[in-house]
Amino acid sequence: MIRAADWIVDLGPEGGERGGYLVACGSPEQVMRVKKSHTGAALARAAQLEGKRKLA
Repeated sequence: MIRAADWIVDLGPEGGERGGYLVACGSPEQVMRVKKSHTGAALARAAQLEGKRKLA
């Protein structure tokens, strides 16, 4: 569902006292390129899996 979004605002990097800061914002492709973004990492993994499914 997040990959279908036009714009993502990723807050974190963790929860509680370690959260609430802007980690990344932009299109899913832009957020995937932010190394500190847990959301970006998850999106990148999902994109890799999707690419592998298309090749199979």
